[in-house]
Amino acid sequence: MNAPHVLVVEDEQRLARLLVSYLQAAGYRASAQHDGLAVQATVAAGDIDLILLDWMLPGMDGLSLCRALRASSDIPIIMMTARAQEEDRLDGLDSGADDYICKPFSPREVVARVRAVLRRRPSGTPQPGLQIDEQGMRAFVHGKELALTPVEFRLLKMLRAAPGNALSRDDLRTGVYEDRRIVHDRTIDTHVKNLRRKLEEAGLAEAISAVYGVGYRWEARSAQQP
Repeated sequence: MNAPHVLVVEDEQRLARLLVSYLQAAGYRASAQHDGLAVQATVAAGDIDLILLDWMLPGMDGLSLCRALRASSDIPIIMMTARAQEEDRLDGLDSGADDYICKPFSPREVVARVRAVLRRRPSGTPQPGLQIDEQGMRAFVHGKELALTPVEFRLLKMLRAAPGNALSRDDLRTGVYEDRRIVHDRTIDTHVKNLRRKLEEAGLAEAISAVYGVGYRWEARSAQQP
């Protein structure tokens, strides 16, 4: 299995090269980019396991980039910055960063932070089928976490818990929206459509089937236990 790939996003090229060197010496794959605008395309292409992200970047600042990445990805992000005020640290964490490290720092400390964050992540070893972490409200297909909204996660949990059974839209609405808000059938259909797309993109196709005039069913052949 390949070592985790760490992407260093830092416009100070000397520092970027130093961090890449330390990470590689620690057994990681590492590469660097120096412009925030290029990072999203790199992440979308896959094969990145963690991002070391500088706050001050040309093209797109690190805080905005972190928020943009969080809209579509759960890749761990460690913010790096000289802004050491508590408010700045909170802004970084609130934007979706998993950790925050202030400059100046020791490269050895950065490697230790990377190791600690990756240790908290699920194992990269592929697992068959679907796994659901109810406490963490996370779901994995073949070991890769799905980027689900809270509503999508609850829909998945309900359907997966009753393989082969048809659940009506009303059943799903009641289970997903605990506050009993008024939600139209079309809204449930849209959430299910998005969930199905994410499952298919992760390699679990045809897991949810539509039951005409009723609602949806989780296909028993897809209900593999962790």
